[in-house]
Amino acid sequence: MSDWITFFDSDHAIYVNARHKQVHAIITGDGMMEHIAATDRVLDYGCGEAAYAERLVRKAAQLTLCEAAPSLRERIKARVAQERSIAVLAPDEVAALPDGSFDVVIMHSVSQYLSPAELDALLAQFRRLLQPSGKLVIGDVVQPNIPAWKDAIALLRFGWREGFFLAAFSGLTRTVFSDYAKLRKNAGLTRYRQGDMMAKLEAAGYRAARSPRNIGHLQTRMTFTAVKSEPAD
Repeated sequence: MSDWITFFDSDHAIYVNARHKQVHAIITGDGMMEHIAATDRVLDYGCGEAAYAERLVRKAAQLTLCEAAPSLRERIKARVAQERSIAVLAPDEVAALPDGSFDVVIMHSVSQYLSPAELDALLAQFRRLLQPSGKLVIGDVVQPNIPAWKDAIALLRFGWREGFFLAAFSGLTRTVFSDYAKLRKNAGLTRYRQGDMMAKLEAAGYRAARSPRNIGHLQTRMTFTAVKSEPAD
């Protein structure tokens, strides 16, 4: 995970242009908002740039953003400094919060960068941090045996629909030689079949289901929702 944190704390080129970044934030925020209500205290764990945060907090009562990359975290803090209902914390600060601090915990597009043991530890932490009736949402889970060309086609279709097709085409070429591609090859991504993720969640003390749609535009990936199972803590 540390190599990925370093990468996301750098001046990387995950997005092909500003339009890609903008519509990605809109679609991700829209997907997250489907899982929260007006009274919810929400934790977005591994939030990245969280460009949707100002929209998300309009629906939730309180939003806590957790980001491990220190420089990125400070930039987020500066951006949302005037938002009294948004807190920006490091992972160790989240781990120190009291039991039942949140009604909803969202971890989107993070599981692929964690080892299975790291994910298990976070699932236990989230269970403690959730209210008894709280909900866990794990989005953008990468499946095995999905060839890279399918994600490439999905990006091109996304670009065509949202007005950045040429940039997407050029970006795919650049990605082959990028630091992201090198790190992905060396560190790999952790992938889960639907049944494996369901079993992992159940072993961690949740009742889980796969959502009909993944949060975001990549429908080759999966989103799961889970609530605490009995016995209670």
